[in-house]
Amino acid sequence: MMDEQSSTGDQSLMDDQTPMAEQINDNKIEVQDFDFYYGDFQALKSLNISVRRNQITALIGPSGCGKSTFLRAMNRMNDTIRNTRAEGIVLLDSKNIYDEDVDVTELRQRVGMVFQRPNPFPQSVYDNVAFGPRVLGLAREGNGLEEIVQESLENAGLWHEIRHRLRDPAFGLSPGQQQRLCIARTIAVRPEVILMDEPCSALDPVATLHIEDLMRQLAEQYTIVIVTHNMQQAARASHWTGFFWLGKLVEFNQTAEIFRAPHEKLTESYITGRRG
Repeated sequence: MMDEQSSTGDQSLMDDQTPMAEQINDNKIEVQDFDFYYGDFQALKSLNISVRRNQITALIGPSGCGKSTFLRAMNRMNDTIRNTRAEGIVLLDSKNIYDEDVDVTELRQRVGMVFQRPNPFPQSVYDNVAFGPRVLGLAREGNGLEEIVQESLENAGLWHEIRHRLRDPAFGLSPGQQQRLCIARTIAVRPEVILMDEPCSALDPVATLHIEDLMRQLAEQYTIVIVTHNMQQAARASHWTGFFWLGKLVEFNQTAEIFRAPHEKLTESYITGRRG
């Protein structure tokens, strides 16, 4: 499988017309020979993957195949789980995030996370977005903080809908609005990468399309990695797709190529619904 995986990655670079040197510089995250363990169980096996800057990368595969574990590995959220360990390299702008001198708090500011279900704080809309900048000292109360809140809500496509409800409880918003509020809260601390773990699984189709449109807009400023079980969503919203199976990255390529002509039979079987 490793030989097949390597050849798939080489073919992916051949299919991309961007010069090799420019491709390397354009990678925001580089994962090299990465393994991850829950106790004695190996959840991720020898992953090698490049995440392109200011593009959307989708991770697909059946439940339990390691997608979410890998997503959390990119900002070390897995560190909060007892008896786990990571081996290998995850480079963020050429710096290994697993080096001993890495400030994990700073890392999670640079690499933000949006979770599966909307999880606003039991506070006002304004205080949800202002929370991170307050804690990190990015702005003081007053104009600086208000500008961050407004800009974040605007970038999350929410400002014009709720600008008169900033002091209302966040739980009063619709589920789709709550998820966009969580995105606004994430970008308020000015990350470089946004990780999204099935951000639309709890939303209706209209809200889902709204989030997908928002992701495409945000990709102009941020690098985005999304885990999804929705094949149509991956095909619609992403530039690159990685297919996971039993902790391995079976295939990684441009999304159009993955869905039009996958190189691996297992990938084809999964995306056509014959397996998984």
